[in-house]
Amino acid sequence: MAKSIFISNVLPEEARRLIPRQWAVDYNGTDVPLSKNELIRRLRGKDGLVCHIISSIDEDVFAACPGLKVVANVAVGFNNIDVAAATRHDVVVTNTPDVLTETTADFAWALLMAAARRVVEADRYARAGEWKVWKWDLLWGAEVHGKSLGVIGFGRIGRAVARRGRGFDMPILYHDAVRADAGVERDLGATFVAKDRLLADADFVTVHTNLTAETRHLIDEAALKAMKKTAILVNAARGPIVDEAALVRALREGWIAGAGLDVFEDEPKIHPGLLPLQNVVLAPHIASASRDTRTEMAMLAVRNCVAVLEGKPPITPVR
Repeated sequence: MAKSIFISNVLPEEARRLIPRQWAVDYNGTDVPLSKNELIRRLRGKDGLVCHIISSIDEDVFAACPGLKVVANVAVGFNNIDVAAATRHDVVVTNTPDVLTETTADFAWALLMAAARRVVEADRYARAGEWKVWKWDLLWGAEVHGKSLGVIGFGRIGRAVARRGRGFDMPILYHDAVRADAGVERDLGATFVAKDRLLADADFVTVHTNLTAETRHLIDEAALKAMKKTAILVNAARGPIVDEAALVRALREGWIAGAGLDVFEDEPKIHPGLLPLQNVVLAPHIASASRDTRTEMAMLAVRNCVAVLEGKPPITPVR
């Protein structure tokens, strides 16, 4: 029997072509989030859903769509999906790990470098015509090479970030709920430490954990005050891992030197206190945003959806 799929937001044609031709597809080809009522209306009676992180899939959605068999999220993170509710309703949930690891690690480093060397400030200064003469102390930034890199969350992306740090001769400290095996630590030159020690010792702290109840506001006022005053924080994971209000105070009052953020607590809103600050680099959740990577993410999500509906195991199940 032909299946039916709802694609809740824009997806490249290369990915949509992977869906069997005889299947029915309802496609919302925009980046505009659907209201819950509209999402339910269009999802009701469908077998599968391919969605972005802007779609919140909760108990209400699962209860209203009893025929749903799979939700394929076009992201590594899946905090937009109530996985426990999906399990209760026998719905498979998948994500898109691996394909975005290197691209996201690249961008975390772009944020780190931009914040450390004040690239955005320098660009604004040059464009505004303020550069009249070479100055000895113009826009002094922070050294990167040889400084210590603290990685919170040592999964695929955290390890890729650490690997790049080795090229800058940086001592690597990491913290994770599960310690890596000795071979990984040896290959990456990484030392497992408690979170408190990492915060106290690292010159750069970069966050790569999943968003869970335990990691929400993992970087809070106490954590920020524990960091060096010269330290720089990078978050390319999920916004609510960092307490934005506390971060605003930290940047204003000099608890830390700077930050680079790709994600925010209430996207697409950004805490208004961050906007006027010169010591933070802001980006609109684009760490995985290369053409190749975003296309691969979409294709993996569709492959997951098709596999489940064809009675095969999912390629990258969340659980």
